[in-house]
Amino acid sequence: MTLKLFFWELEKHLKSSSGASVVAIDNKIEQAMDLVKSHLMYAVREEVEVLKEQIKELIERNTQLEQENNLLKNLASPEQMAQFQAQVQTGGSPTGTAQPPALTGNTQALPSTQNSGTSA
Repeated sequence: MTLKLFFWELEKHLKSSSGASVVAIDNKIEQAMDLVKSHLMYAVREEVEVLKEQIKELIERNTQLEQENNLLKNLASPEQMAQFQAQVQTGGSPTGTAQPPALTGNTQALPSTQNSGTSA
């Protein structure tokens, strides 16, 4: 917008000059404005593409987290779910002193969170 005002002021000043040079300057101003516009549009298109890709990645991540959440809900015992609900209602941390849910079946696919050594 500032650039447009600058060109308008320049054009106004130059119109007090000769008529032929004003037309040439008007054309150059128009070309400069078109160039600025095309560069801005290119930058905006690039940014839109980046944002579309980020949205796509966030949707995929959200879907993955929803699936993990549903799995954990299915694996949790009713007591664990009640404890979790109580923590959510009181604003407590679900990772406070509560033990992780005891899983049945094949647990080798889950990472181990316990250290077998002594702490330093």
